[in-house]
Amino acid sequence: MHQYSLYYLLAANVVTFILYGMDKYKAKKAKWRISETTLLTLAAIGGSIGAWAGMRIWHHKTLHKKFKYGIPAIIILQIALAAYLHTII
Repeated sequence: MHQYSLYYLLAANVVTFILYGMDKYKAKKAKWRISETTLLTLAAIGGSIGAWAGMRIWHHKTLHKKFKYGIPAIIILQIALAAYLHTII
């Protein structure tokens, strides 16, 4: 079970990281963008490290308060949840 969770988290973070890069590219080219709701949802469902890395590497959404404070908050909540689940399982 834990192995599948790790695969899921890896995939979620890779996809999220790539989508942050794609959105940055689309922003520069004035093309159709990925919604902020989608980007934040991807972080919330397990791609928070990929979102954080995408923000840092692509320099994307770093000035938006939702992302600047929201992504670290999601990471902290996910770590707390993982620690809690680890103690009860």
